[in-house]
Amino acid sequence: MNELISLELDDCKEKMTKALTHTESELTKIRAGKATPSMLDGVSIDYYGSMTPLSQVSNINTTDARTIVIQPWEKNTLGAIEKAIIDSNLGLNPQNDGLIIRLAIPPLTEERRRDLVKKVKEETEKGRIAVRNIRKDANESIKKLKNDGISEDEIKAGEAEVQKHTDAYIVKVDALSELKEKDIMTV
Repeated sequence: MNELISLELDDCKEKMTKALTHTESELTKIRAGKATPSMLDGVSIDYYGSMTPLSQVSNINTTDARTIVIQPWEKNTLGAIEKAIIDSNLGLNPQNDGLIIRLAIPPLTEERRRDLVKKVKEETEKGRIAVRNIRKDANESIKKLKNDGISEDEIKAGEAEVQKHTDAYIVKVDALSELKEKDIMTV
């Protein structure tokens, strides 16, 4: 296969891997009823004038499957952490005892589980769309290589290889979705 097409394929594969990783991180943010420190990944506080992720100003641990404990490194940040959690729309009620903040994770209702599965399906579809857009861009780039004297057969082979990568990554995105749905629906 032509060197230019190989470069396009490597670029395509790298972008698809990034799309898969992004989808995986988005799915991690959807809680499945179990307490995990990663649920707070999107929460930042105003720390000396700059927005700082919660994990950089405190220890975040789970004491059991239903409780997250946040222990700030500086006591004066307790109020800001509490406010950030409330403002984050995670549906969690922080309990501040002056030293640490406890978050009790409520068990999921059947209706809430279905809503979360819908959210998982939306994120999965976004992942599939991202992979397909990468395929489209890669195919366009490969077609442009015709001007550089690359034969039709090599272009067709390159496009077939891009399609192979696309199919493989969509299967991976679907597998992530299946795992997350199973996790959510397990009572």
